[in-house]
Amino acid sequence: MNGNIFAASGKRMTKTLAAGAVTAVMALGLSMTAFADGGLDIHTEYPGMTAKAGDSLTFTIDMDNSGSACDAVLSVQSLPDGWEGYIAGGSSRITRIHVPNGTDSASATFHLDIPADTADGSYEVVLAAQGDNAASDTLTLYLDVDQLEVSQGDFSSEYPEQEGSADTSFSFNATLINNSAAEQSYSLSANAPDGWQVAFKPSGESTQVASLSLEPAVSQGLTITVTPPNNVEAGEYTIPCSAISADESLNMELLVKVTESYDITLSTPDGLLSFDTTAGKEKDLTLTVTNNSNVAVEHVNLTASAPTDWNVSFDTPTIDVVEAGATVEVSAHVTPSSEALTGDYVVTFTADASEVSDSAEFRVAVETSVLWGFAAILIIAALLAGIGYVFRKYGRR
Repeated sequence: MNGNIFAASGKRMTKTLAAGAVTAVMALGLSMTAFADGGLDIHTEYPGMTAKAGDSLTFTIDMDNSGSACDAVLSVQSLPDGWEGYIAGGSSRITRIHVPNGTDSASATFHLDIPADTADGSYEVVLAAQGDNAASDTLTLYLDVDQLEVSQGDFSSEYPEQEGSADTSFSFNATLINNSAAEQSYSLSANAPDGWQVAFKPSGESTQVASLSLEPAVSQGLTITVTPPNNVEAGEYTIPCSAISADESLNMELLVKVTESYDITLSTPDGLLSFDTTAGKEKDLTLTVTNNSNVAVEHVNLTASAPTDWNVSFDTPTIDVVEAGATVEVSAHVTPSSEALTGDYVVTFTADASEVSDSAEFRVAVETSVLWGFAAILIIAALLAGIGYVFRKYGRR
């Protein structure tokens, strides 16, 4: 009888063990299935932010799925006392979202309202996503409530002062920083003196811009090109630059030091560097001295280099001063040698000051006098007449 009892007990134990094994296998199978389905990853680009009491914040929530596609239940798992928040898709509140698998992701928006009486301090908000394939994840947002919220943005240049000649195009490297918690659109401008040109370009780009947008806590390098007008006077010039958004006005000053530069041009009113004249006869010529410098040029001496026995003089051999950008006219008188033959000659005029000089070569076409032509004819006629007389008188002998 005892044997029968033990046999029955053994059978029951075997069935129990078998059932337990089946249960363990099923549990393992479910676990493996869940593992095979992968998991959800709920995240946001800026999980930690600084805010002020009474602020309304918006977070973009992204969800990735390394397993099979699923519908995930979204919820606000925890909020500080008195705070309010909800998850939205488009313009409606949502409780579920479809999360595809692979590289595709799903996005939603979390809206958070901080009560106006919230004390300064650190707070946490927890969001949760629970998939229908047993995958889940949570996202913790860290909020530092501070009445100062964020610092003001910054607009500055590491080297705000430059020096160069009047024909220099000055290039400044600047940085614009958005230190706020929201995207800012900045309008760029410069209050330069009349005739100056100022261009703003993002660093490494060739396109000029008048405005740009920056995400929170993002900086943008800028190349600011400052071009002075022609013949700008030597001196220091301040160029105020601004980056203005709806919330703040950022300003900086650039300083340009224009050094003295000298350049003069010797020419004629019409630019023609040639003239005709007659041997032994004076020719009047108008010369122009133009000061292309950014400062006045003083004591400009006029000289000439001409062929031998030519005479060149000036009504004003020395010009006392030619102001920057001004032109002064001077009369020159050129008299070729009376023995000059018909042909082309070169006369070089020079305007010379202690700092700068310029020269111009003139082609001079010289003709002999008509009187010389008559005289030559008369001489030839006299010679012919003499020869004829000799032949008549002595030819018959």
